Amino acid sequence: MSHRNDTHLKSIGYILWIFGFTGSHRFYYGKPVTGTIWFFTLGLLFVGWIVDFFLIPSMDRQADFRYRSGNLDYTVAWILLTFLGLFGIHRFYMGKWFTGIVYLLSGGIFGIGYLYDFWTLNDQVSLINSGR
Repeated sequence: MSHRNDTHLKSIGYILWIFGFTGSHRFYYGKPVTGTIWFFTLGLLFVGWIVDFFLIPSMDRQADFRYRSGNLDYTVAWILLTFLGLFGIHRFYMGKWFTGIVYLLSGGIFGIGYLYDFWTLNDQVSLINSGR
């Protein structure tokens, strides 16, 4: 029996790949170290970015096996973080009201918390989805 969590979407991965020289697709798929490297090296001078076009299906499979599906949708959380993260909207979505208010009043704790969430959002959502 092949049960597959579909926690991440290939279509979102490819949309983020368009901006892949920033590492955004790698953060989405739970690869913060290489996402950071891509960010500072323009996708390893665009070569790694081009190679990633072909690696997205395997990154998607790995994320689907690594992270737990549940009530929270990873894609919604990522969209909220990416576009409204400095205001803590993704934290409100995850039910983290206190830190959501803190982010709202402090610009994502002056951007540091916002960056932290890029590194940890998949794990935060997975933990909530597992009921812990």
